[in-house]
Parts: sequence; structure tokens; C-alpha cells
Amino acid sequence: MKNLLLAWIILTIFGSTSIFAQDLTLSSPDGNILLTVALKDKIYYSLAYKGKEILSQSPISMITTDGMEFGIEPRFRRKLTSTVNRIVTPPFGEAQNYPEQYNEMNLLFRGNYNVVFRAYDDGMAYRIVTSSRKSLKVKQEEVAYNFADNFDTHALISENWHNYEDNYKNQKLSDLQEVEKISLPMLVSAENGPFMIISEADLLDYPGLYLTKSANNNGLQGVFPALPTQTEVGGHRNFNLLVQETADYIAETGGDRNFPWRVISFSDSETELLENHLIYLLASESTIEDESWIQPGKVAWDWWNDINLTGVDFKSGYNTESFKYFIDFAAANDIKYVNLDDGWSDQFDLLKPNDQLDIQEVVRYAREKNVGLFLWCVWHTLDRQMQEALDQFQEWGIAGIKVDFMDRDDQLAVNFYERTCREAAKRNILVNFHGAYKPTGLRRTYPNLINRESVLGLEYYKFSDKANPEHEVTIPFIRMHVGPMDFTPGGMSNSTADNFHINFTSPLTRGTRGHQLGMFVVYFAPLQMLADAPTAYEAEPEILEFLSKVPTVWDETVPVTGKIGDYVVIARRKGEDWFIGGLSDWEARNVEFDLDFLEDGNYAARIFKDGLNADKNPEDFKVEDKKVTAGGKMNIDMAPGGGFVIQLTKTES
Repeated sequence: MKNLLLAWIILTIFGSTSIFAQDLTLSSPDGNILLTVALKDKIYYSLAYKGKEILSQSPISMITTDGMEFGIEPRFRRKLTSTVNRIVTPPFGEAQNYPEQYNEMNLLFRGNYNVVFRAYDDGMAYRIVTSSRKSLKVKQEEVAYNFADNFDTHALISENWHNYEDNYKNQKLSDLQEVEKISLPMLVSAENGPFMIISEADLLDYPGLYLTKSANNNGLQGVFPALPTQTEVGGHRNFNLLVQETADYIAETGGDRNFPWRVISFSDSETELLENHLIYLLASESTIEDESWIQPGKVAWDWWNDINLTGVDFKSGYNTESFKYFIDFAAANDIKYVNLDDGWSDQFDLLKPNDQLDIQEVVRYAREKNVGLFLWCVWHTLDRQMQEALDQFQEWGIAGIKVDFMDRDDQLAVNFYERTCREAAKRNILVNFHGAYKPTGLRRTYPNLINRESVLGLEYYKFSDKANPEHEVTIPFIRMHVGPMDFTPGGMSNSTADNFHINFTSPLTRGTRGHQLGMFVVYFAPLQMLADAPTAYEAEPEILEFLSKVPTVWDETVPVTGKIGDYVVIARRKGEDWFIGGLSDWEARNVEFDLDFLEDGNYAARIFKDGLNADKNPEDFKVEDKKVTAGGKMNIDMAPGGGFVIQLTKTES
């Protein structure tokens, strides 16, 4: 009897799966999300949403090269719980404030590690935390999603790493192939909801997460690029550093640290996917004490339009006269920045400007006109010349850098992102990453990270047939769910589906002029590029007036309506003015929506919409002025590949 009593006491103190599993549950504040943790041979978690099973038991573990195991044969110590309800105020975003409310469960285990779970009303996340005094060589982290059913997916799929600039494929979980790698974010959806986005947050000093099909027919498992040990210059015009050899582990990192959050967001409808701030809220807080110098805005871009200035009395190109024209255009139209892209310098020596361009004079002229300059650079050139190049840019008064062609997210590449943001912030320089992996919240930690591409954007119209209106009404629901995207809208040469052709020097877009204008509201981009030439906009004064006024950051965002791959309508407010943007796929459609998000009163509406002949001539658009009231309705026709934008200004009567 004494031995039985002793055994019961030991079991109670040190834990058993059957006893503790009843207590290891976590609910979202509204009770809709229920997370349950089971301690067996590994740590397992399962998820239910509104009483419906979403994930069956899915393992969490990590192993190192020297045999340390986290989450395997777990020896439970204790559970800590907490609740947070606060307002987070970003320096700039889709709204003035991001409410943050969650319940947290922190499970502590013997072996110097713990696993933290959070449940929000619109998602859940977990992360492994270690407290080892020695550094770790992480051989593998086990990330798994064992879905309860054969759900639908939208995913970026490839047999290679880093497939962020591609079209989303729509198929069932069971149709995925084990050889395929899925770049995040990924959408998984049940027939009648919920709609779930899988991604990660607070990715620092660690490789990016990918998914692949697991042995479980409806399951996904995480895979990571290994740590590079040898690279060589190569790829497009030698702009990449190509990995030649790797270690047999994925990361070498400090042992006392937080690992990235593994995140699933939940939405009841497709429209709700259009606004979610989980990735931002889960990221580490800002490291920049004084953020006042960080200024979002629009930027005139030279590369997409190939500096095709028409009607000017000089030869346009990478020369001083052309960029003075860009600067004058920006200054006259409330455009904060001008971007000097590939060609302003030797691509492999940032201290050697193009001899056709008097960079000192361009810098002086931009300062005189109160226009900031962004300079493009190849990432490995910047990395090699980081200190001297950024010092030179600071001396010149350069506002920002556009860093391109990383095309990797192994640990070394991820660390480059943070190093660049940190060093640029020291010199009050903004950063825009192209050839980049998905947003993981680094913009919160370093708010000078003003934008990021990681999307198949407008540039693809110059050299590919991948860009199209269906893609453009898919990315707001998935890619934009995790952070801003530098799609670079605004092409003024527009084509139908049938008459599109690739032209690198004089590029066309598919879809209508209204479709391009709608992007300036639908796509959230604190640094929003105007892709076409200044003279193309100057030829359309009504459009230029709109582009001069449209903000790039917002005080409030309201997802209005939409369906993935079909159409999307979003309303955003800045001050008392509202802007509503809409985009359609290749189907002509009418959208009707309520104006119930408006504050009581009357509004003057200026509407840019597809013209009656936009189905044949997609450059046909119409500007219409009318009066509307809060609580009323709007009704807009969109042509195939169409779109619209509405500016609402409050009036006295």
C-alpha cells in the first residue's frame, strides 16, 4: 500500500499524459478556437474551430546535431497561463491601431525548453523556446499539420526552394505531391469555412519554413533549407549567390532564444482574409527608438517603363536630365520619392556610379525639390560593401535602398535581411526588399523596412505571361494577408486577354485602366511605386490628380466583399476621406455593396471606372462625380479584367 501511495504521489507531481492532457487546453478569447495538447512520445497539439475538428494530433519537436531533443519524450514541469488585451499602435499600417487580445499557455519541460501557445480570436500560434547556455546546431524542427479532412488549398508549389514569385495553384490536400515544396503563406479551407492561412512570424537567425506533403494523406510537414557552407556568384546576370554545398543541419544559433512562431489564422469568410495583423503582432517589437524619420509615400519608378519619356527635348535614359524630370514630376504631384533602379551604378560596385549620370547633381537637385531618392542594389554587392556603401548613401542624403535578388531564405540569407535593416536604420535609411521571401513581421522589429516584394508583380508583364487578372484578385487574400507587398501597380498601356504581347521596353498590362487604378487601394504598400513613366501619367491629368491624392497608409481598413480568384473590393480611410478599390478577373461583373462603414453624413464621390467600351479597348475609362450618403449603396460594373476606384470626401450637404 505504501508503494502504491508513493507511486501516486510521484505521478501527481511529475505528471502523466492522462492526467495533464485534461488541463492542457487553450481557448481563444471568444471561445471559437480550442487547442488541446497531448504529451506522449512527443508533444502533440490538435485544433478545433467552432466545435469542428481542424487538426488532429500534430507533433512538435526539435533535435540538434549533438543529440539534444526538445519535445521528444517530454518531461512536463508546469503550465503558466496569461491573458493579454491591449492596443498596438504601428508607426504606419492599414489602421491606426491593431487590437491585440489573446490567451497564452506556456508549457515548461525538463531539458531547458518550453513551448508557448497563443490563441487569438482570429488565429493561433506556437513557438519553441530554449534556454541552453551553449549554441545549438539545429538538425531539424518537426512542424506538422495533420488536417482532419481533405481540405482545399491555394499554394505556391515548386520542386525548388524560394518560389515566392509564382501563381497560386488550387487543389485538394490529397493532390499534393511529396516532392513538392510549398512556399508560405498557404491557404487551406473547408467547404463552408473556416479559411486558414498557414505562415510563420518573428523569423530571426533561422531558415524559412516550407511545407510538403506528409505520409498522412491530409497532412503537411515542415521542411527547411539547410545552412549553406559554400556559395558562388551566378543566376540572372550574376545577381544571385547560388548555394553549392550545405551542412547537415539547418541552423547554428544561440541556445537561449525564441524560435519562430508557427501560425494559423482563421476567418469565417474569404472577405475576412483581406485584413489580418497576426504576423505583425507576433513579431518582436521595434528596435528603433526614434521612428519619426520613417516616412511612407509614393515613389516614381524608372525600370518598368524603361525611362520612356515622350515629348521631352533630351534623350531619355540613365542620365542626369531624365532623373531631373522624374524629380520634377514627383515634386509637382505629392510623390515623396524617386527610385533609381538597375543602371544607376556598376551592379557589383556601389561606389562606382554610371558615368552618364551625375549622381551628385541628381542628389543635390532632389534635395532642393524635397524629393527623396531610393537606390537599387544587388544584395551580395551591398553585403560585401555594407559599411562603406551605406556610409556613402548617408553622406549623399539617400532616403532608401531597394535590395534585390536574394532569392533565398536559408539562415544566412535571413540574417542578411536583419543586418541590412539594422545597419540602414543606424543611418536613417529605408529598405525595400525585392527578390525576397514572405513577410514574417520584420517590419515591426525594423520599421524602416518600408516594403517587400515576395509576389509575382507587375514586372512579369515585361517578360512573362504569368501575370493576369485572376492572379491579381488572388494575392490580396493570401500573400497580402501576411504583410505589405510591392506589386508596383500603375501601368497605363493596357490590353485585353487576346491582344496582350510581351514587350520589355514598352510593356503592356492585362486588364483595364480601372483595374490598374484599383490596385492603389486594394494593395497595401507603405512605399507604393508608380510603375509607368511620368509622361504617361501627365497625358491623363484626371488619373494623375487621383495618384497625387491617394494615400499609401491608412487609419482604417474595411474588407467589403470578394471571392478568391474572382473579385475583391476593399475600403480604406485616411482622415475623413475614404477610398474604395475594386478588381475583377476576366469575367465582366457587377458589384453592389453597402456604405455602412461610413460615418453619418454626406459625401462627394469621384469614381474612376471602366468605360462602356473597355471590353474591347481596356484603356477606356470614365470619371463620374456623384453624391452619396452613409448607409447607402454603390453599384459598379467592371469589364473583363476590370476595376474601379472611388474617392469619398465628406461634405456639408
